[in-house]
Amino acid sequence: MERMFGTDGIRGIANVHPMTAEMALEIGRATAYVCKKHAKQRHAIAIGKDTRVSGYMLESALTAGICSMGVDVLLLGPMSTPGIAFITRSMRADAGMVISASHNPYQDNGIKIFSRSGFKLPDVEEDEIEDLIASGRIKDIRPTASEIGKAYRIEGASGRYIVFCKNTFPEDQTLEGMKIVLDCANGATYKIAPAIFTELGAEVTAIHCNPNGANINDRCGSQHPETLIARVRETGADAGLAFDGDGDRLIAVDERGERLTGDHVLAICGKMYKELGLLKNNLVVATVMSNFGFFSALKKLNIGEGVSRVGDRYVLEMMQERGAILGGEESGHVIFLNHHTTGDGIIAGLQLLWAIRYHRRPLSELARVLTLSPQKIINVNVKHKPTLEGIPELQKSIRTAEAELGDRGRVLIRYSGTQSMCRVMVEGPTQEMTDRLALMLADVVTKSTG
Repeated sequence: MERMFGTDGIRGIANVHPMTAEMALEIGRATAYVCKKHAKQRHAIAIGKDTRVSGYMLESALTAGICSMGVDVLLLGPMSTPGIAFITRSMRADAGMVISASHNPYQDNGIKIFSRSGFKLPDVEEDEIEDLIASGRIKDIRPTASEIGKAYRIEGASGRYIVFCKNTFPEDQTLEGMKIVLDCANGATYKIAPAIFTELGAEVTAIHCNPNGANINDRCGSQHPETLIARVRETGADAGLAFDGDGDRLIAVDERGERLTGDHVLAICGKMYKELGLLKNNLVVATVMSNFGFFSALKKLNIGEGVSRVGDRYVLEMMQERGAILGGEESGHVIFLNHHTTGDGIIAGLQLLWAIRYHRRPLSELARVLTLSPQKIINVNVKHKPTLEGIPELQKSIRTAEAELGDRGRVLIRYSGTQSMCRVMVEGPTQEMTDRLALMLADVVTKSTG
């Protein structure tokens, strides 16, 4: 069986393998079996979802599979991915399962799993789940009578998470007098985020908070901040914060309507943490996708760097290995390990607003800590994923581009771990050169991958 788990769980078109109800039932059974190995009298798995219409189908199938293995289900309803991670740990569940395709369009869906400690399930346990499904070893394990699991709707889960997020903001600070615009992407943060920022005292304008099952991430949220930018300018807001469909990603907008990336959030918060003596081991972890300018900024701030593979799980692994509390991705996944076990867009937004309060300067000025190098990223849809190193024409084109760039830039080409897509990234001394080389390489990738 082809590996189901990618860099962020299992993902695909809803009702098409592997995102079918039948497969979800098997994933539920296998996950429950793995969880029952923990020494515990009665076992439970928390399930939450974003606002996609297909979430109902997959939630029911997962619940049936888990209960059929003698494990109870705690139904959280619509909730962000980091919220589900928190509730899993808070309620001492054996695992947490998230039904979401994050920033993907609504027709997609996915399943990602958190361990009982609130961290994403390690590769070894994902492999075990896949092996149980492929081998069919759990097909004949059938608890009966009182051993069958039950499902419970958990009331108040959102309230618990709201309190948790608010507690990550300094007790002696508020957001009073601050105007912010929130773009909730018609996703999992549509109720929670406005409540959190309002309760901390901000004057909140919330947009894209009316999910209908099909409008999640549709021309809104972290992937499409154009409306957010316009509303920040219209309202004279101090900042705009855009989340993705499952709330683990943040893209910010300053008071002038300029877009900030995850690199900006890391640099701004890294600087503040260093000054406050909070930056453990004087280290920030990023990925190979972070901008040249980001690493230059860390050097000027005398902050050490760690560079991981792409994927927030790999960022987290390096953070744990090297004892860092701050890390993330240019795409907006930012992990504050002093507050949470996973990337959380709301917590990242709160820390960024704290930096505005701390420095008493507008966000546009704080963003000057980082000067981005010209960069071009082109996402190429692919029908299959041949080994990039095995495509002679592509390798020749990469060498040609690298020779022209010299030590003034770089080329990075990689397949997405969550979508049928190849990402072509070029950084260079000028935008013209960067765009031209990226388009050339993207054309080669298109021809080579069908």
